[in-house]
Amino acid sequence: MNKLDIKGIIPPMITPLLSNDVLDVEGTERLVEHIIAGGVHGLFLLGTTGEAQSLSYELKYELVKRVCDQVAGRVPVLVGITDTSFDESVRLAQHSEKCGAAAVVAAAPYYFPPSQKELVDYYSALADAVPLPLYLYNMPSKVKVFLNADTVKELAEHPNIAGLKDSSGNICYFVNLLYLFENKDFSLFIGPEEAMSVCVLMGADGGVSGGANLFPELFVKMYNAAVAKDMPLVHELQNRIMYLSNTLYNLFPSDASFVKAIKTSLEIKGICSGYLPFPFRKADAKEKEIVRETLSKLENYR
Repeated sequence: MNKLDIKGIIPPMITPLLSNDVLDVEGTERLVEHIIAGGVHGLFLLGTTGEAQSLSYELKYELVKRVCDQVAGRVPVLVGITDTSFDESVRLAQHSEKCGAAAVVAAAPYYFPPSQKELVDYYSALADAVPLPLYLYNMPSKVKVFLNADTVKELAEHPNIAGLKDSSGNICYFVNLLYLFENKDFSLFIGPEEAMSVCVLMGADGGVSGGANLFPELFVKMYNAAVAKDMPLVHELQNRIMYLSNTLYNLFPSDASFVKAIKTSLEIKGICSGYLPFPFRKADAKEKEIVRETLSKLENYR
């Protein structure tokens, strides 16, 4: 299977919900168009920002089908298939392929952390079983295991493993991967948007930036500036991205604060519902007003 040539900004799309297990269909349609209109290079469904671990399989399948149909090939759609069940990951990958997705993405199975040898065996078997190119997803803060560089290097030899998204926040690790895979057919994407410009300047293929749900043009502009090595513009846009990160994402006392802030902001902008599935809850009136004030400052930031 040929590896993909995907570069740029691939937003990890939030999952608009009306209730714990009901998709906000109209909101999803508006969100997809809002993100694509910003010039992004792909969409990533059912990642961490998409709250995949909190969604039923039925809702996941519905989301993939609806978004793939709506996108209709305008940009590649990548689907997160992370699960504690190997067979469920494969089934979702098969469904994604039938719907027209371009690739699938998988973090390590969580709960009991596997060893590095077990990770190699797991990902090799998964890559053999899925009908789409597979991207590794290094997310140690959520799955309790780190994909070591040697493990990634070994897995990259598999013909159906196309690349890696790193959300570890360890820049030394990511720069080492850039060194190990320089001039090789293996894509490297950075998760933390605060480091996207630096990593693209160093040779990363792009960013999976959650803030692009809200401000897709900002992140696309930053990616293009970094590729062009336009340092004055990179510096200007980096300040805006850091302001976004330091204000909006830290409004709530929860590890899911950034998801709640993005969903609430999208609701304020009239794009989709701000509902979060259990155990979290959507913003109340007072919290929503705080987000509204922060958004106003963000949009006027210079």
